[in-house]
Amino acid sequence: MPKKKKKKIIRYRHPLNINVGMIIFAIIFVYMAFSVYTYIKKDKVQFYEVVEGNIVNDSQHTGVILRQERVESTDRAGYINYYIREGKRAAVGTRIYSIDETGSMATFMEENPEANVTLTDANLTDIKRQLSAFAAEYDQQSFSELYDLQYSLEAAVLEYVNFNSLGNLDVLMQQTGMTFQQVKAPVSGVVSYAIDGFEGLTPDQVSQDTFDRTNYTKAITKAGNLIEQGEPVYKLVTSDDWSIVFPMTDQQREDYSGKDTLHIRFTGKELETDGAFSMITGADGTAYGKLDFTQYMVQFVSDRYVNFEVDMASTDGLKIPVTAVTEKDFYLVPVSYMMQGGDSSNPGFMKEVYTEEGTVPEFVPTTIYYSTEEYYYIDMSENGEFKAGDYIMKPDSQERYQIGPSASLQGVYNINKGYAVFKQIEILNSNDEYYTIRKGTDYGLSVYDHIVLNADTVYEGQLIYQ
Repeated sequence: MPKKKKKKIIRYRHPLNINVGMIIFAIIFVYMAFSVYTYIKKDKVQFYEVVEGNIVNDSQHTGVILRQERVESTDRAGYINYYIREGKRAAVGTRIYSIDETGSMATFMEENPEANVTLTDANLTDIKRQLSAFAAEYDQQSFSELYDLQYSLEAAVLEYVNFNSLGNLDVLMQQTGMTFQQVKAPVSGVVSYAIDGFEGLTPDQVSQDTFDRTNYTKAITKAGNLIEQGEPVYKLVTSDDWSIVFPMTDQQREDYSGKDTLHIRFTGKELETDGAFSMITGADGTAYGKLDFTQYMVQFVSDRYVNFEVDMASTDGLKIPVTAVTEKDFYLVPVSYMMQGGDSSNPGFMKEVYTEEGTVPEFVPTTIYYSTEEYYYIDMSENGEFKAGDYIMKPDSQERYQIGPSASLQGVYNINKGYAVFKQIEILNSNDEYYTIRKGTDYGLSVYDHIVLNADTVYEGQLIYQ
């Protein structure tokens, strides 16, 4: 039988029909892929919504206290015992302390326990108050203040014990026939036993070294100690008037300029008051702040340095970040050259345009960025309506003005319209993070406006995708 012939099957290849629709689809796909890629890789411009608010600047300071102080020294050696507590007022002739030249008084008190008196509840309350005040204003950078507290507490405890016991001591001493030298106040004043060598310091003698507390020491003579002849043992503050002198930064000098009163809050103390403010020049030629008070001296009689805050009044306005602010230069054009276009309500200037036929005046609508009583501020960028050297004409006059003088303004970039537009601002107050700016200005911002958070990341006219 004849063999069957094998049939060879050839697959039909459909031709690739590229039509216009496929080409358009491919182009759109590539464009979308590229747009997504560039959007992901592009740095995003962050914006900030303008809000109403205020900034309260509370400047913190450490000042040195200056008072009218009179240091009293002993005219003999011996063991000292006090009659007056620290910070108490003494009249002329008030018994301040006694000197036991032989030491028999200390022996007598040891042998007669009825002469010794423990601390009262009032004494303990005062000591607790001192500890609480210290803890509230303690700074780890000033560890040496712990030693001052230790000396003050030791002196206070011994003073209380001696004061409480000496109340009955006179009777016991008379019974035994023992005598000791008693010293009385030569003038009236507040008694303090903290002596640091700054008692004669005046405002014009203050320098930066005054505030270096590395080597600062405060000597407190303890009751019961043996003292030498001529050694200072206490001081009298003879006036309720006192002052605080403190260093200032350049910004603080600017903030306080023109003020004659500052409101003060003392750190760690429930006390605030007004102080008469002035600026003085110290011994090193530096300007320092000086606050004068006529009350509350007793509360600080044991202190030489004091921490306090200056309460600056808050300023209401619009609150914007510091990073949003930039500066831009503008041409200055006299206000008298402004005119309104015939078919437009937009303001502008009549510019001289040079043609083959000669000079022709042409009205140019212009964006005004800011104005004063004398000048309008107009754009001076390459894309602006005017260039340096252009002439404008004054309405109803033959006077001409050549574009050229310029000035700078502080402002932000407003992006309400989808692109960056410079808006002038007037700063009222500031801190490290925010400015308070004036609201309701003709060419400025309004509440809820969107502005660029970081002005350095954009330029005027740049399209912004929020």
